[in-house]
Amino acid sequence: MNHKIYIILFFILAHSITAQEITCSAKDKEIFTARMHELKKEYHIKNNFSETIIFVGKTFLGTPYVAKTLEIGIEETLVINLQGLDCTTYIENVLVFALMLKNDKNDFDTFTSYLERVRYKNGVLNGYTSRLHYFSEWIIDNEKKGIVKNISGDIGGIEVKKEINFMSTHRDLYPFLKEDQNYKNIQQSEKQIGQSTQCFLPKDKIKENEHLIESGDIIALTTSITGLDVTHTGIAIREKDGRIHLLHASSKGKVEISMLPLVDYLKGIRKNTGIIINRVQ
Repeated sequence: MNHKIYIILFFILAHSITAQEITCSAKDKEIFTARMHELKKEYHIKNNFSETIIFVGKTFLGTPYVAKTLEIGIEETLVINLQGLDCTTYIENVLVFALMLKNDKNDFDTFTSYLERVRYKNGVLNGYTSRLHYFSEWIIDNEKKGIVKNISGDIGGIEVKKEINFMSTHRDLYPFLKEDQNYKNIQQSEKQIGQSTQCFLPKDKIKENEHLIESGDIIALTTSITGLDVTHTGIAIREKDGRIHLLHASSKGKVEISMLPLVDYLKGIRKNTGIIINRVQ
């Protein structure tokens, strides 16, 4: 009997850890431990939190881009995936590891607690629709938590309202929306987002205000696509050319720093309308 129990436990640990609404592979747990060890070893107290964001962000360079890493299982869980990142989970993980360093923490429980706080409405996982699916909502919610601040209005940004309904009008793209209650809850979230006014810096105003953007600012790319607010996110980083580039999980394949300055990078995105600049607190 003892041998059977051991085998079962070994099988679970070798493949995944799913407890208290957390889903994490054994490999990802190993990566967390190794990454936290290396970060603590190399980290030196920074002048400000933005420098810590850049320090952590660069350690993910080369990590593969993987879309929809959170859309797994039949119920919403706190998914830990450090082997592949999309643009939003990259931002979330960088932010959480940076907070760990700032607060001198290194344990897995604190990591999961911080990640839940950043990823979900009011910091609490309570089903699929408690996740901050739209990045404009992610900004608003994390601004209330005191984690980031939308500073777009301070550097030439303008206020805008837009009807948000991309998820509900593309229900077939989101398996969890097959459930009617999830669908209704998402519609309610979309309504609330659409009623909120948010500042963004228009595309044609970025170059003249680029000097006001700082390394470590979280950048959200706004779009003219109907019903959608943001199509991509990344971290501002000032390179040796003196220009702001984008440190991001690129859909082209991996976490990288854009070869082109942000202003020129955006020229290649036809439906881009501008950016939202969020300063970490």
